[in-house]
Amino acid sequence: MNTREPEGTGPAEVDRVGRRLTWPWFLLLVAVYAGIIQGIGLLVGVDTTGSGVFATTEALVRNALIPIGASIVFVAGVVTWLGWWGEVLTYRVPVRRWVRWVPISMLAVSLVAVNYGHLADQPVSLVLCLVLLGVFVGLGEELMFRGIGVHVFRRAGFSEGKVALYSSLVFGLVHVSNAVGEGAQALVQAAIVSTSGYFFYLCLRVGGVILLPMAVHGLWDFGLLSNLIGDKPKAPLGVVLIILLQIVLVIVVLARRHRTDLDGPGREALPATEPDLPDSRAGLA
Repeated sequence: MNTREPEGTGPAEVDRVGRRLTWPWFLLLVAVYAGIIQGIGLLVGVDTTGSGVFATTEALVRNALIPIGASIVFVAGVVTWLGWWGEVLTYRVPVRRWVRWVPISMLAVSLVAVNYGHLADQPVSLVLCLVLLGVFVGLGEELMFRGIGVHVFRRAGFSEGKVALYSSLVFGLVHVSNAVGEGAQALVQAAIVSTSGYFFYLCLRVGGVILLPMAVHGLWDFGLLSNLIGDKPKAPLGVVLIILLQIVLVIVVLARRHRTDLDGPGREALPATEPDLPDSRAGLA
């Protein structure tokens, strides 16, 4: 785990710098990451049984901001120790032009899904903390899964489709840890989150930098949670739109799974997007 990355060990290892992290060690790091969030949440959290998910500013801060903030410090420390910052911040693997609609649609629906009327009825401190929560979630989870995770599987020599699949599955499985407070419904959440993880991966491919999936992820969660804060959470049309878009994107991605990547030598040096070409052999797996 703490050895320098060897050079010339295969296509996925060319020009890699920093320490080597194998995928079993990454899974251990994910377990620690989840343990930090759940453990600190149990230590400093407040009981919201019978009220909204984040009924008060105190509940949001203690149940979410503090644990997730601690996890961000942990992930940033891991990236620093690995020496991967230059690699984690960018991901120059081009995709076809149609994939641009994934981040565009997610950003648009997230903005529509925000329950502006409900937010207007909440204390300013609660709304500001919700904004900060969106930033924290986008920063921490993307840095862990589309940052470290994607690069771990790519360095291991997996195809791009498997890099996307495995990093998304791990992203979904880690949400099973929510069963500590939510029970069996966390299993359903994990399955849904896995598909979201794949969409965030595509955002990374489109933007070529991790800032795009961070922004999309943060706004996506903000739009959803804007309906769930306060002591009287609501679930209007915005939540339905998010669910419908999730379904549509799953159908579209499955239907066009062989029209995602670009083939050919030297493609890594191309811009992040290219015009549609005839079917390529790369896809989801």
